[in-house]
Amino acid sequence: MRKALALTLAAAMALSLAACGGTTSSESTAASGGTSEAAASSEATEATDDTTAEAGTVANKDKPLIWFNRQPSNSTTGELDQAALSFNDNTYYVGFDANQGAELQGQMVADYIAAHADVIDRNGDGVIGYVLAIGDIGHNDSIARTRGVRSALGTAVEGDNGIVSDPVGTNTDGTATAVQDGTIEAGGQTFTVRELASQEMKNSAGATWDAATAGNAINTWAASFGDEIDIVVSNNDGMGMSMFNGWSQANGVPTFGYDANADAVAAIANGYGGTISQHADVQAYLTLRLIRNALDGVDINTGISTPDDAGNVLSEDVYYYDEEARSYYALNVAVTADNYTEFTDSTKTYAPVSNQLDATAHPEKSVWLDIYNAADNFLSATYQPLLENYDDLLNLNVEYIGGDGQTEANITNRLSNPSAYDAFAINMVKTDNAASYTSLLSQ
Repeated sequence: MRKALALTLAAAMALSLAACGGTTSSESTAASGGTSEAAASSEATEATDDTTAEAGTVANKDKPLIWFNRQPSNSTTGELDQAALSFNDNTYYVGFDANQGAELQGQMVADYIAAHADVIDRNGDGVIGYVLAIGDIGHNDSIARTRGVRSALGTAVEGDNGIVSDPVGTNTDGTATAVQDGTIEAGGQTFTVRELASQEMKNSAGATWDAATAGNAINTWAASFGDEIDIVVSNNDGMGMSMFNGWSQANGVPTFGYDANADAVAAIANGYGGTISQHADVQAYLTLRLIRNALDGVDINTGISTPDDAGNVLSEDVYYYDEEARSYYALNVAVTADNYTEFTDSTKTYAPVSNQLDATAHPEKSVWLDIYNAADNFLSATYQPLLENYDDLLNLNVEYIGGDGQTEANITNRLSNPSAYDAFAINMVKTDNAASYTSLLSQ
């Protein structure tokens, strides 16, 4: 199958190695975690006759649209953009449960402290100091992960919109208002836990989740208060690995990330503390499976909650559907020294949904899909290769567009002929900007 890879990047683009999977809002969707798939099925089948037609005979506004990785939402409040999520009857979001994953990450760090109480306090001052790399202060994933770590370590402070997720800058004296000193019992001792420093990893060009910025930050922090740093925590593995390679590995400081990128998983053998798998294999499958089902005019949960004609099906322990948010969420798994060997191949399809569809019953269709930042480690090195494996299995001819991670126009300018495609899968630069895409499809 042809895979057109359009990765036109500006020469000055920063090589951000961010990994920012799509998510639930920490407030808006936490209360609705049910698996009401029947509603999704009925919604999708109401208008399937038109979507089975060839590209060009169906209005672009009526073609299947899947948002993925970045959920349409207000970047300040986290409120979901319901207009974008219900753009048409075959519009859905695919991501992962950010709150569940954030809790796992925080607990993973707390568990590590408990298991290493005799050596975790490097300078013996009774304070376990950690630094935190924040990916994007306006991204629901980043907000959730910051909150999850602070909650688990007792450093969280409640604000008007829940746990404060703002960066603190430098906080070696414990006086920052965005966090507080926590305590943790470990090995028969009571330690103070302090967030020594945190900042948004945003480069001068505006790209967030920036690995190079994180690498610079850890060197600056280490130069200022090196042996006070007992733990390094990152909102993703791209930034985490930059800090691990640049400083913490050489100094024996455990580093915790998120995304289970292949290099981070391999680094666990060399002292990387752990990471979180957001089941990218399940997310990538859902992203294209929903398109396949909508174009075939079948129940939207075919090959998801119910087996398809090739035997593909997902179990309830790896995903759920949120009816109100029109969103499918993969569940997360902690990856540590105990189980990391099971996660070394991040681009392997998920076995229960790896069966080839019959091309006669499921003829090839054309899909336009963008990756918000072609230099994003998780999306380019994990998610897209998974999509490329699944597009073959699902008989979808996908054109992959790589953005610069900075401006929506870098992507939307290449959606000049939507009538040439049967469906669309969109990964926005900013969660607020869904209208930049829906306005093009509505013309």
